[in-house]
Amino acid sequence: MIKIYHNPRCSKSREGLNILAESGQDFQIVKYLDIPMEKEEIKEVLSLLGISAEELIRKNEKDWKENYKDKKLSDDELIQAMQEHPKLIERPIVVCDETAVIGRPPEKIKDIIS
Repeated sequence: MIKIYHNPRCSKSREGLNILAESGQDFQIVKYLDIPMEKEEIKEVLSLLGISAEELIRKNEKDWKENYKDKKLSDDELIQAMQEHPKLIERPIVVCDETAVIGRPPEKIKDIIS
């Protein structure tokens, strides 16, 4: 099953959702701002993406600048920050089987769903 971590207010996320809809495949939409991801779910996504917690952080977000910008944080602390402030998570993220991609640009999504 394909899963998209989606923020409806983000244009890139909406483009990613359109790519999935046009693919004709079944997929699940996870509105992670409404129901924040659990720590283990964030760790699993990081593992599938093959990136560090810091690489998943949106550093231009207000929550980052006000609370974390000049601090040296461990991966666990960064994951905690993403759980507490889901806007910090890059988007959209699409998971397909044992692979995941950040849809920036959204066309990257086509690489894992075809």
